[in-house]
Amino acid sequence: MDKNRGDQIMNKALIIGGSNGIGLAVSLDLIKRGYYAVIVDRCAPDSNIFPDGSYEYHYCDLLDLDEDLFRSLADDKEIQVMMITAGFGRVADFEYLHIAEIRNLMTVNATSILQIIRIFYDRIKSCDRFYCGVMGSIAGLMSSPMFTIYSASKAALCRFVESVNIELEVSGTKNRILNVSPASFKGSSFNGGQNNIELMQDLAGEIVNRIFASECLYIPQYEETFKGVLERYHNDPHEYGLHSYEYKKSSGRVFNEKKAVIGYIADTFENIDVKTLDRLKQAKKQCDYLIVGVIADKSSISLDDRKHVLSGIKYVDRVITAEPDYRKAQEQFGINRIFTEI
Repeated sequence: MDKNRGDQIMNKALIIGGSNGIGLAVSLDLIKRGYYAVIVDRCAPDSNIFPDGSYEYHYCDLLDLDEDLFRSLADDKEIQVMMITAGFGRVADFEYLHIAEIRNLMTVNATSILQIIRIFYDRIKSCDRFYCGVMGSIAGLMSSPMFTIYSASKAALCRFVESVNIELEVSGTKNRILNVSPASFKGSSFNGGQNNIELMQDLAGEIVNRIFASECLYIPQYEETFKGVLERYHNDPHEYGLHSYEYKKSSGRVFNEKKAVIGYIADTFENIDVKTLDRLKQAKKQCDYLIVGVIADKSSISLDDRKHVLSGIKYVDRVITAEPDYRKAQEQFGINRIFTEI
């Protein structure tokens, strides 16, 4: 498929998270239907999977949303379909989640997705057909202990889609946002496995069918399994929650360890210039949460002013007064990565 065909209009589909898992399967399904895939992801897809000339790739990390990229994509009138499948989570008790994980989960699974939809909202609300879907989760429709923040982020997304679809209906447009809310499914790398397109192709095809039908909610295996599950939850949320906790505990997927990489860098920071910013940026790339220690010294700039300036830099998560013995900070904040020369 050649995307440079003079003035001929091409049908394009935007898949955010289209390099892996169900997003990859959806991308392939749309390509088979004649769409040119525009894939946005943190990593490039395996080019051997796609037919030549059938897609393009754009890098984006939803932790640092590239608004300019999505505004340019929203202006591309050849894009008629958008499916957002990006997201992550892990099964663990809440106490093992660092503040950085809470922030990252909410940002990737909810906040950035809502921002993307807002950027595309003029297209979604228009009289012209625009097909849109997001990957929610069955965990967003009920309590999910040991999946607390993931569940909260998906609940935010599910309630948003439910609410905004009413606004779309009242506005008179036929366009809707499809909330796809599965449980776990085979073939995805979500739980650390390998992508298996064959195991996901039927689900991907059904998702695309329902997007084109402008449906609002799709729960895979609803009649067979999840209708009863949701009924049990609504009948007795407490009892269901206890059962859900024990089920996850025995699943073999629990990761009750502190996972976040907490970085620490200390300096006087008398001159905060481009070199300093790059140093902090490189440090943040190697950790989830960056603590900056400011060394108190006889400087023309007060300690408080230096700390204030540093606290406003987006790569910095926390600013402290540096202890002479860094091991005290290491013990107090759980630091497990110390940056000296970057």
